[in-house]
Amino acid sequence: MSDLPGVMVVEGDEEAIRVGVEEEFHVVDLRTHRLTARADLLLEALPEGSFAQELQRSTVESNSAPFLALEDLARDLCDLRGQLIRQADTVELGINAAGSAPLADMGELKVSPEPRYERMLSDYQQLTREQLICGTHVHAEVSDPDLAVAVAHRLAPWLPPLLALSASSPYWDGEDTGYASYRSLVWQRWPTAGPIAKYDSAAEYEDMINELIRSGVISDPGMIYSDIRPSQHVPTVELRICDSCPRVQDIVLIAGLFRALVAREVEAVRQGVERDVHLAAVRAATWQAARAGLEGELIDPVGGVPRPAPVVIRRLVEGLRPQLEESGDWELVSGLAGEALARGSSAERQRRAFARRGRLADVVNLLLAETRACDWDRPADDPPAYRSAAS
Repeated sequence: MSDLPGVMVVEGDEEAIRVGVEEEFHVVDLRTHRLTARADLLLEALPEGSFAQELQRSTVESNSAPFLALEDLARDLCDLRGQLIRQADTVELGINAAGSAPLADMGELKVSPEPRYERMLSDYQQLTREQLICGTHVHAEVSDPDLAVAVAHRLAPWLPPLLALSASSPYWDGEDTGYASYRSLVWQRWPTAGPIAKYDSAAEYEDMINELIRSGVISDPGMIYSDIRPSQHVPTVELRICDSCPRVQDIVLIAGLFRALVAREVEAVRQGVERDVHLAAVRAATWQAARAGLEGELIDPVGGVPRPAPVVIRRLVEGLRPQLEESGDWELVSGLAGEALARGSSAERQRRAFARRGRLADVVNLLLAETRACDWDRPADDPPAYRSAAS
């Protein structure tokens, strides 16, 4: 995400949290519908400040600016997608925003020619070669490093529902995995992945990172791959658990909910409210979200018991109503939540596309079309009215 100078203050003493997004995209051969290691053809023609190479040569990352208004974030994301897709069109490639690619020749894909990535390949071998996955990363502005460390840990129980909203990776290497987000299982194999532990200060957190670097298990601070973490390069808390989302509306929904969660937890820390986070329970809830998406049951972050995913999502949204109203996001976010639940997860839409003719090429075409259809300024097709958690 673009550099953030610090927390922006508006209307008296209230802190307004800006949010930005990093999106990762698969590059697809339109003839074969498979991943292709040709991201360099796109990156050489795109602005360096907005687009970057990733570990795999089949992946491109875009970086939005930080925004207060979610509508402005949405338009920026659509503009970035438009630039990328137009450039891909000139060389007959496709752009696909999803956690995994349904079709890939794993043996033919290579890491990007950059010393850091080449070292990762040497150190991690098959784990690196199989990182054919894409995520959505949301940054929420928190300028105090100690506060960012505390908030990152305290938010862990609320992340599995956000994963479920993004779930878009049911297929892996040509097979239905049975999971809504198989990407999250692939990602969890990294030694530093998962929920972040509790640290009493940013200094203690940095000591942990330095200890891991000294151990040789990781080579730099950027390899802290927690589900949520204090960013190493901008003053934010960074959400990393989510799959890439074909529909920008789902990114905006997740960004709005994440900002509200951060705002609520920042205030709780300042008020001295204690929060017990049991990492084993968080890991279990994360697995359940990866398995179920929006179509099964999620673990309720409050009660710790399984409930239908729509109930958990509605309770999450309703519980954040004070923060969403404070930021002016209630109407937009609650409407997007209702639309997401009515439409179902990307994983389920992909399975429906496959079921029609039994062709994974149809799944790829669906993802290509949804990624391209960035129609933020057009009203949604009769979005359902939001219903409270009690409904």
